[in-house]
Amino acid sequence: MAVAVALNPEGVMLAQASIHLRARGQAGSLARPWMLASASMTRVGKDVTTAMLSTPTDAATLVTSTIAAWIAARPAAAPPLVVGLCAPQGAGKSTIAAAVAAAVPGTAKLSLDDLYLNVAARARLAATVHPLLRTRGVPGTHDVALGLSVIADLVAVVPVALPRFDKTTDAPRTVDDWPVVTAPRLIVLEGWCLGVPPEPATALAAPVNALEAGEDADGVWRGFVNAQLAGPYRALWACLDRLIVLRAPDFATVVGWRTAAEAALGPGPAVMTPAAVARFCAHYERLTRHAAAVLPDRADLVIDLAADRTVAFVAPRG
Repeated sequence: MAVAVALNPEGVMLAQASIHLRARGQAGSLARPWMLASASMTRVGKDVTTAMLSTPTDAATLVTSTIAAWIAARPAAAPPLVVGLCAPQGAGKSTIAAAVAAAVPGTAKLSLDDLYLNVAARARLAATVHPLLRTRGVPGTHDVALGLSVIADLVAVVPVALPRFDKTTDAPRTVDDWPVVTAPRLIVLEGWCLGVPPEPATALAAPVNALEAGEDADGVWRGFVNAQLAGPYRALWACLDRLIVLRAPDFATVVGWRTAAEAALGPGPAVMTPAAVARFCAHYERLTRHAAAVLPDRADLVIDLAADRTVAFVAPRG
């Protein structure tokens, strides 16, 4: 199936909602059993041009086309455009970011994962704040100051080395392995919780899964994570000029995607078994659900994925 889209003057992809709803059998509501649907997902943008495109149902094509149009609409002397790409684990963020970099000359590509703290730093957090912080991933386990510094240098067109993290060893790569970028036109920052705001305090009271119920019964861990979103991560999100959000059909699909991604890493001392991946993903469940519910109202483009990662529905900011 092809997805029919149009480009408005700013290049934002506008979905034909009825086509997508009928094609995927989602008559009426866009709600999924595991999240609240955003009201904005039912709106189609205005100022649609008459030019219609037939696009494959892969997210990489949609994202690349949208970003390329945003870049084309900017003055040549404009500072680099900073685009955030938020998607759950295993959704294909790195693949999509690589496709954008291949299609848009002058792209600097950075992952939130590349900002992970090393094992020793996370061990200190585990000892002083909460044991669950030993596991990388949630807000509080990244070097936000490094991310802010890198983006500031990129925007200022200063040559900068982009940090890289090796998941097979659970450690940052040496600086010698960091690629150096000079004068980018586009900065793509991808991550699983990019742009996510803190939850209301009342939402933290009840655990969302067995991990939280059994190992964070008093809510210290989730309270710390939420405070990070309200504090240092807010500054990182403020660097974004545009935000693209991908959503999964349900959280079980996310776990399956992440399990497949782990297997694709190949052998390594830190590569996880499927059971370990399931526990690992439990650390991410709360904010993955929260992101799916609240980010559509903040995003410039929302793409709902089917279980096979094809595009099920597309909605721009209306």
